[in-house]
Amino acid sequence: MSVQWSGLGPELLLRLDREAAEPLGAQLERELREAIRSGRLSAGERLPSSRGLARELAVSRGLVQECYAQLQAEGYLSATTGSATRVASVARDAAGPAPRGTPSARRLLVDFQAGRPDLTTFPRQDWLWALREVSRTAPADALGYGDPRGVVELREVLAAYLRRVRGAVVDPERIVICTGFAQGITLVLRALATDGVRTVAVEDPGDVDQQAVARRASLEAVAVPVDEQGVVVDALAATSARAALLTPAHQSPTGGVLGPGRRQELVDWATERRATIIEDDYDAEFRYDRDPVGALQGLAPERVAMLGTVSKSLAPAVRLGWVVCPARLVEPIAQEKELTDRGSPALDQLALATLMRSGRYDRHLRRMRRVYAAKRQALIDALARHAPGVELRGLAAGFHAVARLPAGADVEEVVEQAAARSIGLYPMSAYRTRQAEDHPPELVLGFGNLSEAAIERGIAAVGDLLTGSAAPLKGARGRADADP
Repeated sequence: MSVQWSGLGPELLLRLDREAAEPLGAQLERELREAIRSGRLSAGERLPSSRGLARELAVSRGLVQECYAQLQAEGYLSATTGSATRVASVARDAAGPAPRGTPSARRLLVDFQAGRPDLTTFPRQDWLWALREVSRTAPADALGYGDPRGVVELREVLAAYLRRVRGAVVDPERIVICTGFAQGITLVLRALATDGVRTVAVEDPGDVDQQAVARRASLEAVAVPVDEQGVVVDALAATSARAALLTPAHQSPTGGVLGPGRRQELVDWATERRATIIEDDYDAEFRYDRDPVGALQGLAPERVAMLGTVSKSLAPAVRLGWVVCPARLVEPIAQEKELTDRGSPALDQLALATLMRSGRYDRHLRRMRRVYAAKRQALIDALARHAPGVELRGLAAGFHAVARLPAGADVEEVVEQAAARSIGLYPMSAYRTRQAEDHPPELVLGFGNLSEAAIERGIAAVGDLLTGSAAPLKGARGRADADP
């Protein structure tokens, strides 16, 4: 599908060699013909007016008109009186078949994928207000490259916010703004690799992409088990890791919380080994039925690099996050940021600072806590109605939960049969590095980006699968293949 340019449209790159023996008209015809054949100009795309193209190329308008007429006669262009000249729809055939895309996955009616916030509730009016405010008031020097750590206004607001809400020990000079968690962890790991760290520990189960990120930073990733109280520190101490990437406030994906005793053990490990704890504070804003849990960084600010973003609180598309750095890592991480992209978008940073300072950000968070609490309750109620034998865990915060199926359940078959019913379910095994037969059958159920009605429909559609009362699906995992 071609882009329909508004107004004059962007300039069209065509090369004419005035020193060549070939006439300019022939060159222009050849350049346009090749642009259409190669796909640079797509079917239906509008070309510049003959007057406009003549002015851009410094040739006569008559020469351009003759070129357009010739290509129209050849079937490359189409034109009607009073309308623009466009690439003809049949010109696609002359360029050969269009490249084939990857086949689309089965469309899911309800998708319980974790990690997705409610995208329909993004505060569009508040964000638009903040952008207008900063566009109106930002000084000219705010539009330059600036400090690679980020604009000072946002770092000041974040420092005050994290001290107040997360119990962090932080000042603006030790914050580096980044474009989300992925860049933040990459910056930290690269800085640690430069400092001589060779191995980083990651949680198991956890985000399996973290191992790939570690390899890109020239580090080895070792998986360390977690239990109901979080990472097992004895297992961590048995590795050679001098860094550990953890989710202490709400372990991803099990939902456990790092207990006070375990926190102190972890700080002792980091102090004795001169190691760095990388704290992913990914959804601490959304808590329900437990007391607030402060950031681990507040216990050991010189041993913890804390990462946060607005991907869950606002939307992933905002692409803003931050790293609260130990003093020794501020400069290396800032240098990595400067070399990577010279700094995150300044106007967006100023807009976020304005949103937070105005109170609109916190108002949005308070509203979203109620929204996610209602969805959480909808999941609890739906499972109680349609799959009463399923136990839910990890519900104290965030917007995903762990569903433990009855003993002996074949989770992979449940996932496969649910997909046949257009319901997306995801096994805990997808988050594990070490697979073992004694792991309980569990699913990770995300509910953040689903309506309460969709949650009810989805669980109702697979309730019999979750409880093990469904008849075998013909052809599923090689079973029941024979016709009766």
